[in-house]
Amino acid sequence: MTAPSHTDRARSFNAAAAQYAANRPAYPPALFDAIEDLAGRSLTGARVVDVGAGTGIATALLRQRGADVLAVEPGDGMAAQFRRSHPDIPIVRGNGNALPLATASTDFLTYAQAWHWTDPAHSAPEALRVLRPGAALALWWNSTPLDIPWHMTQARRIERRFGLHPVVEQGASGDRAVQNDPTGRLAFTRRKVRWSRRVPIDTHLANLGSHSIFLVHGTEASTAFLAEEKQNLLKEFPDGIIEETYDVDLLVAITP
Repeated sequence: MTAPSHTDRARSFNAAAAQYAANRPAYPPALFDAIEDLAGRSLTGARVVDVGAGTGIATALLRQRGADVLAVEPGDGMAAQFRRSHPDIPIVRGNGNALPLATASTDFLTYAQAWHWTDPAHSAPEALRVLRPGAALALWWNSTPLDIPWHMTQARRIERRFGLHPVVEQGASGDRAVQNDPTGRLAFTRRKVRWSRRVPIDTHLANLGSHSIFLVHGTEASTAFLAEEKQNLLKEFPDGIIEETYDVDLLVAITP
């Protein structure tokens, strides 16, 4: 099988938007506290643009913090799910490489699980263009910490079958963002926020299955693996409830 391209993986979410919305983890209040702390300003009343908004998981939480938020999303399926889930939040079609925004129009530009789908040669200058002086670019990813034994053993099973763990893979995204700033003007400050959620095994598996590495390998391969994985997890968690732990890797840069 030919390795799926970056574009194939980015587009794979559109067919699984409802699954994504129903099962993906959200983010803890401590994350938004950290964003405000590193940005030196409140989200309340701020003009926030959430890029690669997907189904609106982060967008809705930014709105709850009091932000005047606009979503930007390139995918048909994800945008349609966003509109169903959040009909009161404005959304426009576009992506981080060519933002449909006026210059110096935004107080916060946020990317939740999304910066790695952009080309920094375009998205970094675009971020600097649309942000006001002293505004903040905030990037974050939920990554799976491997100091928790069951997460480590699951990661090994996934890597044996698919070559990588979809959430562990995202743990490297922050490193790449720091290292790959073509403008030389994004001085990121980094913070990690650990949190967890308790969910049924089926929710955990549906969450896993909504990641691009599973989606692009096709239904048959993914279904077979996830069925095996359910049996593995039931041995470890016989009550059918597991605690997923995440380290949110947060990067914030203030514009000159």
